[in-house]
Amino acid sequence: MRRYATSKFRIIFLAVMLCTAMFVAIGYAQDAAGNNPGGANKPTGNTSLFSVIMSNTDIVFFTILGCSVLGLTLIIQGFLRSRQEVLIPSSSVEQIRDYINRRQWKELMDFTDSDPSFVSRSLAPALKRAPLYSNMKEAMETAIGEQTAEQFRKIEYLNIIGNLGPLLGLLGTVLGMIEAFTAMNAAQGNASPAQLAGGISKALAHTFLGLMLAVPCLAAFGWLRTRVDRLTVRGAMVAEELLLMVKPRETQAAPQPAVRPGMAVPQPTGYGSGSGFGSSPAGSGIRKAPMPAPAPAPAPNQY
Repeated sequence: MRRYATSKFRIIFLAVMLCTAMFVAIGYAQDAAGNNPGGANKPTGNTSLFSVIMSNTDIVFFTILGCSVLGLTLIIQGFLRSRQEVLIPSSSVEQIRDYINRRQWKELMDFTDSDPSFVSRSLAPALKRAPLYSNMKEAMETAIGEQTAEQFRKIEYLNIIGNLGPLLGLLGTVLGMIEAFTAMNAAQGNASPAQLAGGISKALAHTFLGLMLAVPCLAAFGWLRTRVDRLTVRGAMVAEELLLMVKPRETQAAPQPAVRPGMAVPQPTGYGSGSGFGSSPAGSGIRKAPMPAPAPAPAPNQY
């Protein structure tokens, strides 16, 4: 299922199938309109909403149609990707825990470099900055921020399409009103309602299409944004927990006794038992404190 969520070929194939279905519907509506020479201005028995919309096909209609297909594709893609099984799969987390418990650092780095999950992509830059924990944590926070922004960018197009829907509908409304007033002008102000019906019908049809484009896209964007925010926060917490498991153990500085002449002074050993990531045992070197120089002998008394 994770491969399906990230498969570009299947997403493009879905978009092509949706476009084909819409164009078949348009062709059917145009054939039905061809059997009616009077067009939309002639009263017919078929006055359904679908027939009214399909009888007003122009550049605005096809633009809204293209945005609808794109928006539906992004909605399906967003619902497939914004799942815990895709962003934070339990198999990846357990595999990382197993590598840490076994102290297999090389295998851990190779796995996090190749695994596309949120946790692995957050830990990979941190492991490359070992053994200094402050650098590891800074690299992980940067990676988490970049991944979170990337997840939000993937669904931001739904917000753009949703905001474009009413604007495209308004454009179609203006064109329809222009057509209606042009017909009234041609009739020198004595246009019948039938002559104005075509322009008004186009205006209202485009307004309806714009709203039908905006409502699903904005609703899906709001839900996906909340979902992505929750999953990225959970992934950041899991990544931080795993980073603490590989944190090197640093020995705390013990209070040094007063140094006397000739007394051996122990040297700091760096890391402790060497159980953390990137730690290595250090020898406990011992050096002696320097002896003080002897005081100069007093000068002989001349008297």
